Amino acid sequence: MIKRKGWKFKKSFLMILLGMTLLGFIAFTEHKTEERALANLDVYVEAVSDVYFVDEQEVAALLTNAFPALLGHSIKGKVSIHEVEKKVEAHPFVKKAEAYEDLKGTLMVKVSQHVPMARIVRPMAADGYISSSGKILPTSSNYTTRVLILTGRKAEELLKEGDLSVEHKPLLELIRFISTDPFWSAQISALDLLANGDINMHQQVGKQVIEFGKPEEIELKFRKIKTYYKQILPEKGWNTYSRVNVKYKDQIICE
Repeated sequence: MIKRKGWKFKKSFLMILLGMTLLGFIAFTEHKTEERALANLDVYVEAVSDVYFVDEQEVAALLTNAFPALLGHSIKGKVSIHEVEKKVEAHPFVKKAEAYEDLKGTLMVKVSQHVPMARIVRPMAADGYISSSGKILPTSSNYTTRVLILTGRKAEELLKEGDLSVEHKPLLELIRFISTDPFWSAQISALDLLANGDINMHQQVGKQVIEFGKPEEIELKFRKIKTYYKQILPEKGWNTYSRVNVKYKDQIICE
């Protein structure tokens, strides 16, 4: 019995000693990491098809200009990881930035981009983009992407808002429906946002204006447009009508 108690005591003592040693090693490693100078900066921008508004070189230049003491110095007391991420996310086309230091002393920065889904065109002022999440973005002097065009006074007013995901959710759903569908994104080129909230659509092929109405019952209305393409156009031809109205229930009005 005495031997068993003695073994239990030794076992407990060894476990405590091992735990203290491990904690000391972790603290020593963290201290060394904090004191180690950053040797390199590695930026990775997640690739998105046909979206090139921000690249690795631009983000790297942004950070080295904002934090001249970033490389060659310990990150402790110079700049925090949070500050790095915040600075990168201030770029209008950056959706999210994640930064961390690896064991070799390299500051790793991973960047995801906002993806433009539509472009608001203004004849007398600068245009703007609407991202896939509903955020209003500026245009870029370096790159232009082909997306759905929005025109009209109502469209111009959207540029004053920073985010459309709450107040303009139906419109955003309509834009997303068109942009993510291969057929409709190739066929519908522009939306004219009218003062009364109705929407007129312009096509890549065909002069007919599609009077869509409010951005509601979206799938049902597009089924009616497809019925027009498949059943009416082959019989009447492309140039017979100038207006196609699908905003009323169970009706397709061609004039």
